[in-house]
Amino acid sequence: MNPVVHFEMPAKDKKRTADFYSKVFGWKLNQLGQEMGQYLLATTAETDNNGMVKTPGAINGGFFDFKDEEGFNVPHIVISVNNIDEGIKAVNGSGGRVTSTKMDIPGIGTYVSFKDTEGNCVGMLEPKSGM
Repeated sequence: MNPVVHFEMPAKDKKRTADFYSKVFGWKLNQLGQEMGQYLLATTAETDNNGMVKTPGAINGGFFDFKDEEGFNVPHIVISVNNIDEGIKAVNGSGGRVTSTKMDIPGIGTYVSFKDTEGNCVGMLEPKSGM
């Protein structure tokens, strides 16, 4: 099986979001810079030296900029795959639709977005070797 490895949620105010989740759940939040799209990284579980969670079943995530677009402002999951090109073929061949070009996320892996047969926006990630 290909596991869910990351979650994402939209945020209008990243500082307010960081304050809320750190106070309520004790999460560690790290505001990334412009080169990473002002992404707010959320660490919800202890990680190893490769940034992978130590507790089986736990996932980390983050918050992206809220955009006033239909279907863009809902929680989002990312599914890990062994081969992103095969994953893209499987999505397209099974009634889904890839909605972005492949992008390299430095130190993480190769990512692409797609819509499933129900119109849900989902991410697919081929982790960098050694992760």
